[in-house]
Parts: sequence; C-alpha cells; structure tokens
Amino acid sequence: MRPLRILVVGAGVSGIAVARGLLRDGHDVTVFDRRPDTAAGGGAVTIWSNGATVLDQLGVDMTGAGQQLSAVRVMTSTGRPLSTMDLNAMVNRLGASVRMVPRRILLERLLDGFPADRIRANSRAVGVSDTGDGVRVEFDDGSSVDGDLLIGADGLHSVVRGVVGAPPATPTGWCSWQGLVRLSEIADPHVAVMMIGPRGSLGLWPAGGADMQWWFDLPWSPNFLRPQRPLDMIRRHFAGWSERVDEVLDALTDDDLAPSPFPHYRHPVPGPGRGAVTLLGDAAHTMPPTLAQGTNQALLDTMVLRKMLSNRDIDVNKALRRYENTRRRKVRAVSWVTTQQVSRSEAALRPAALIPDRVMTWVLTTFLGLVSHRGMAAEISRDSLAEVS
Repeated sequence: MRPLRILVVGAGVSGIAVARGLLRDGHDVTVFDRRPDTAAGGGAVTIWSNGATVLDQLGVDMTGAGQQLSAVRVMTSTGRPLSTMDLNAMVNRLGASVRMVPRRILLERLLDGFPADRIRANSRAVGVSDTGDGVRVEFDDGSSVDGDLLIGADGLHSVVRGVVGAPPATPTGWCSWQGLVRLSEIADPHVAVMMIGPRGSLGLWPAGGADMQWWFDLPWSPNFLRPQRPLDMIRRHFAGWSERVDEVLDALTDDDLAPSPFPHYRHPVPGPGRGAVTLLGDAAHTMPPTLAQGTNQALLDTMVLRKMLSNRDIDVNKALRRYENTRRRKVRAVSWVTTQQVSRSEAALRPAALIPDRVMTWVLTTFLGLVSHRGMAAEISRDSLAEVS
C-alpha cells in the first residue's frame, strides 16, 4: 500500500508532534501554518508522565530540557499546607519523568531532525472540501492542495474545527496572567508550588536553570478592561502570599505581562467527524490549564491516531472515527476535571489538609493512568524497542 498523503494544518507543538510520528511511520506528511516561521511563544509547559511516554515513542530526546520535578506542594494563600504530591512515586508507577519545559525548547526538540521542506509557512487555510477520494485544503492566496486526510491541529481558534461544524469554545470565567522570569536563585528547583486563595490562585514552577514559570489566575469576563498598569493589579491580589511570590512580583514588569491575560476556554469535545478530516490537540479539546494537561492530551492524540492509521489496509475514514471514539471519553474526563476551579476560602480548603499526601498522590497518579491509554502505550513502546533491537 502506498503511504498516505497527510495534510496537517498548524505547526505548533501538536501539529509537529503528529507530523513527526506519521513521518516515522512512512507516510507523506506536509504541515501548513499561517505564520512566517515555527517560533514558539509563551512560557513553559508541564510534561507529565503520560506525555513523556509519547515523546519517547516519537524519538524526541528530552535530556537536559527544562527541569525535572519531584514534588508539587499545594498550600493556601496564608501558607497553610494542603498537600504535597510525590512525583517520584508517580514516575515509579507510570514509568516516565515529570518536567517543566519552556515551550520553545519543546518545539526545538520536536523539530530536531524534522525535514524543513515538510513545513510550508505563510499558508493560511480558509476552506476544506471533500474530493470523493480524499480532501482538499484551500488557502487565502488562491492555491490548494489535495491529500488522503487532513488533521486540524490549529489550536483554539481552529479553522478546521469550524469547517467540520464542531461548536466553538466557551469561556470559563477565569484567566491566567503568566510567563517566565529569571531569578537569581531557586531554592528548591525540583519542587513546584501552587497556592490557593479565596479569589484567585497561583503557580511557581521551576523550568530549568534560573527560569521560573509563574501564573496568577483571576476571574475574567468578555467585558474585562485591561488596566494600564496590570502589575499593580496583580500585586494587590497576591503580594504577601509568600516570600517567593513577593520575589517574583518584584522581578516582574508590566512588559512581562504584556501578552496576558490568557482567558480560559473549554471546547465541547466533538462527536464523530465526517469524511477524511479530524481534529487534534487544542483544535479538538481546548481546556483550562488547571491540570496542565493540554500538551499531554495532544501528545496522547498523536499516539492514538498513529495507532489507528498503522494498518495500511484500513479505510481512512473508519480509522479516523476509531481514533475520535477512542479518545472522546478520556478527553471529556480530563476536560471536566480542569473546569473545577480550585479557588476557595481558607475554611473550605481546611478538610483537604486532612487527606494524607500519599492518598492525594495515588489519586492523581491513578487518574492520569486511567485517561492515558496505558495498554496501548505499553504495546507501542514494546514494538518500538523491538524495531530498534
């Protein structure tokens, strides 16, 4: 059977990941992006064990990238400890590390060895049509390209999602002010911190070297008016929560907050698609960053889609529907959990401190295991090892 001609719209992390995997599988893959280059913006992303397993399957060497984490400490805005999740225990159970990685570094690792001629920049997709035996993508310059199937990996405001008729994302009422900052010293470089207050929450996660990923979550609405001095607003909400928080606030400037805020959205996870078109990553299931699972879920999409397309005798449309059906329930579970905003009063959070740390670690580890297709992941990893040997 000839390799499939696969078109991918979107050259972010999810688009390059799936393209890299399908190229390794012998398919003819081309990635299109409206931007002039593939430079990644934003701060850092958390690669949990489920995502790290897929990166390993893709042959992505993450050695030395970002910062490996050993624990996540959760506390109230007054410093009351709530829980410490043991990430080493999670690693031992799920078999892969947990690390915080600047997005640009993750994309650089994914692009390492990726053929540059497979990426076509300045290509804004504006339409998709069924050709009978495949799919055609039309671009704003009047050109078009045909393929056997199309993967929409073009993010929150996906053009492909609109074409297939999936409902748009809806705001959750929260937003993140976030980015990376360089500190003179990070006392516990392997420990991430989350703090929860009655009207907001924050995170300080080491991202390698002197880099610290910070975020401040606050309520948001579509009629939000951005203040001229947003840092003053952030300081009014979060100053005094801890010495480390104050250190970060002192290091920030209004320029650091310029790209923010990032409103939280949630996509209704679409039902089965039609024809030779499917969605992947944020284009399929944008979700709030509460569990830091967005990138990891996109990587799991990549793993499952590769598996469904691995039988060259299978009907492409059926393979895409199997991929969508396989992912739907697990993605919905993750998406629902991310919408449970954690901001609470001190009194409401007090019972959480009574739950032993080992139980909280077990709950999170079990949940990630249940939504990560561990059986399929183990099978693919065994096959990969067999091919190498």
